[in-house]
Amino acid sequence: MKIWTIANQKGGVGKTTTTVTLGGLLAQRGERVLLVDTDPHASLSYYFGIDSEALSTSVYDIFVRETPATTDDVLDCLCPTKVESMYVLPATMALATLDRQMGTQQGMGLVLKRALAQVASDFDYVLLDCPPVLGVLMVNALAACDKVVIPTQTEYLALKGLDRMIHTLDIMGTSLNKSFDTLIVPTMFDKRTNAALASQKRLMTDYGERVWESVIPIDTHFRDASQVHLPANVEYPKTRGVLAYSRLLKELER
Repeated sequence: MKIWTIANQKGGVGKTTTTVTLGGLLAQRGERVLLVDTDPHASLSYYFGIDSEALSTSVYDIFVRETPATTDDVLDCLCPTKVESMYVLPATMALATLDRQMGTQQGMGLVLKRALAQVASDFDYVLLDCPPVLGVLMVNALAACDKVVIPTQTEYLALKGLDRMIHTLDIMGTSLNKSFDTLIVPTMFDKRTNAALASQKRLMTDYGERVWESVIPIDTHFRDASQVHLPANVEYPKTRGVLAYSRLLKELER
């Protein structure tokens, strides 16, 4: 089972779109895919029409259990999607209380890693959608993963968020004695604007080989696909955004 974390310490850069589209492409070729929503805003859950506040179980329950989650405990929290072989482990607003509740408890950074190990035989890929804030949830997502994908909108303020994210990875790597396999992905790229072109150039200058050589373009079909609760590759398979994510997937699997 491969585990990829999609993270950035800035909102609105395309984390959820990246998670959904990569997951959709993997499921389309027959992989068993689990998408994990670790953001209290639950954008990933709502994308698939899941009203997590109305559910009896969610990823929150895995964190607040008194004993480690078993395979059945994790599977009981999953929600199916319209896509065959793709499931969601939904989030709730209650996740926002975790740092206050148990941020200082021993071992809290490995809860998700241990829970996902319980379903390693049930899924081929796990993609974790992170909140834009460094805390228990992002620490768990980073500790659990094999690879970190950092979507970065090609505009000035988003690049500042990227700087913070790279600094976080450096700190986490030291703490976990782990070297993160990282790929920075330029998103929402509009070749007609000087700002986008300048941002892409700065990415390549500052981060070199860690930056994917291509880009994810602006594509309104991503928004349209969310309205029908399907990954864009299912509803609009030939659009430029989906084709870009197909190229990204090949890069991630090299």
